[in-house]
Amino acid sequence: MFYGVEIEVFHGDITKLEVDAIVNAANTHLYMIGGVAGAIKKAGGKEIEEEAIKKGPINIGEAVVTSAGKLKSKFVIHSPTMGLDFKTDEQKVRLALTAALKKAEELGIKSLALPALGTGVGGLSRDKVAQIMVEEIKKHIETGTNLRKLIIVDINKEQVEIFKKKVEALK
Repeated sequence: MFYGVEIEVFHGDITKLEVDAIVNAANTHLYMIGGVAGAIKKAGGKEIEEEAIKKGPINIGEAVVTSAGKLKSKFVIHSPTMGLDFKTDEQKVRLALTAALKKAEELGIKSLALPALGTGVGGLSRDKVAQIMVEEIKKHIETGTNLRKLIIVDINKEQVEIFKKKVEALK
């Protein structure tokens, strides 16, 4: 627990989680091609992408919400970490995470699942991304939040172990 929020690090598939919302590491045009976005579209249905595209394009630092199709979650929060050049950096990851957390607050979300932003297609260092994400999550929670449970999830075991160490340092 951190300021009343349970933070869990989970090794597995974000599309299988039963939470209020999951975050999609999107591109600015909201096309759900590969990585987490592709997995969400495959598991939840192409209607998620169709709904997202109608709300785009958006800038990095903005987020939009769609239904979750066949997923167990209620919503998908799409927050871009890159444009169609598929390049990202630390600042873009910070902006994307901040936008996703802000959108979760607007929706009154109590449980949220986050993937590692920018480590897949974006190619950023797993350690750096974990550091950035935990810093931004800490800042967000300390300023007050509706969240009660936050799950950081990844299919890569090494990434999960890195996140576990960073989250442990919070407590």
